[in-house]
Amino acid sequence: MIANSFKGRLDYGPPIAVIDIGSNSVRLVIYEGLTRAPTPIFNEKVLAGLGRQVQTTGLLAPAAIDTALETLKRFRALCDSLHVRKVWAIATAACRDASNGRAFIDEASRIIRTPISILSGKREAHLTALGIVSGIHKPDGIVGDLGGGSLELVDVHGSRVRGGVTLPLGGLALQDIAGRSLKRADKFVAEALDDIDMLHDGEDRTFYAVGGTWRALARLHMWQTGYPFHVMHNYRISAREALEFSRLVHRVDTETLSKIEVVNAARRPLLAYAALVMEHLVRTIKPKQVIISVLGVREGLLYSLLKAAERARDPLISAAADLNVLRSRSPHHGEELIDWTDRFMASSGLDETADEKRLRHAACLLADIGWRAHPDYRGEQSMNIIAHGAFVAIDHPSRAYLALSVYFRHAGLGEEDLSPRLRELATTRMLDRARVLGAAMRVAYIITAGQGSVLPRTPMRVRRGKLVLTLPRRLAALGSDRLFGRLRQLARLVGREPVIEV
Repeated sequence: MIANSFKGRLDYGPPIAVIDIGSNSVRLVIYEGLTRAPTPIFNEKVLAGLGRQVQTTGLLAPAAIDTALETLKRFRALCDSLHVRKVWAIATAACRDASNGRAFIDEASRIIRTPISILSGKREAHLTALGIVSGIHKPDGIVGDLGGGSLELVDVHGSRVRGGVTLPLGGLALQDIAGRSLKRADKFVAEALDDIDMLHDGEDRTFYAVGGTWRALARLHMWQTGYPFHVMHNYRISAREALEFSRLVHRVDTETLSKIEVVNAARRPLLAYAALVMEHLVRTIKPKQVIISVLGVREGLLYSLLKAAERARDPLISAAADLNVLRSRSPHHGEELIDWTDRFMASSGLDETADEKRLRHAACLLADIGWRAHPDYRGEQSMNIIAHGAFVAIDHPSRAYLALSVYFRHAGLGEEDLSPRLRELATTRMLDRARVLGAAMRVAYIITAGQGSVLPRTPMRVRRGKLVLTLPRRLAALGSDRLFGRLRQLARLVGREPVIEV
């Protein structure tokens, strides 16, 4: 994969786009291409509020229709200016429930010059589950997608998706049905969830929360608890904490909550309703944890369009490989580093789980993405890019491991200048393994200068109790005191004696 004429992008051809007409927001996301780890190059939403009065009037409100159609005109113009090859457009609860929904969709389709699919509740639930499959590593639990008009619930285990129900419990719909009374809304939610048998299958598993208002709720929780990391995808909250925080939010005046300013003002009126639904779901399901996902129906749609072989790829490795191509001096070197460290780890005596091996492979692909930075800041810049990158299928501690590994590779193995906020996320084992990998990378890069075709000829293995780096005769001149010093650092970490063998 090579960069195309649009500098900074990969050669996936013209970009693609999804237009999502929801009950609360109308959103356009333009992606670099249809891949296992699609990267948004543009993302914009407008809170049109199409579903604000549908439950009581049966109609999309005229003002909301006007806002949505004007927004879609802009979205079409953006797609044209970015030379988007293909646009997929979907609409959800408000448009399928309103009696004038079809007329609105016809006009909207004319404006964006593409057919708009009005998803059934079951289809919406299925695509949302596929969004979780596409972006959570080995998911297992109940997925809940809370939109403005509806709540979709579906069971997911690995790539298997079961069932799927839709309920009129979206924030706008619930507010409308209950006449803005949280007491009435509480009763309505309890009755709606009472006979959903699939929820009981989620006990001691995970509840995956999808939807903008739940993300806003999680953002508020992040800030109130002083969480050291502000990446939303895969943010994890224990079931007990989710229950207590949800109860707090729906029982007090939202505007009095600490840090409420981190929530968009337009979403604040719906926070209490989202919290109410979350409280009832956690009580009913009894999950062990709640995980926030930024991926949902749009990403599930794109995932459904991939061929089986592409769906089977690991999205974390795919995204890391893309960055390797875009930013490394020699992308081939990152791939060779995977094999080189595979051999080292296999001989080292260090135990490594399959998930840890997966993360190490991703770190190898990301090891050289900061080479263009000033030498004094390569570690810091790489760490920030990796920690805050648009990666999926990775939790926050694992992000810390990736970032720390590459930081150690550039900045050395000390912790003096290490971000305490990032360090807080990593377990002791992860920190230790990040330091080992960083030390191994420091050996590799002083041999190769970041170029390919050298590592396969310079293996490093533990042999007869010694850490042996082999230099073939033709590359013997690469040996130096500096190289031996780095090998010695790694040898100390793994409890071996360092040897350079020619």
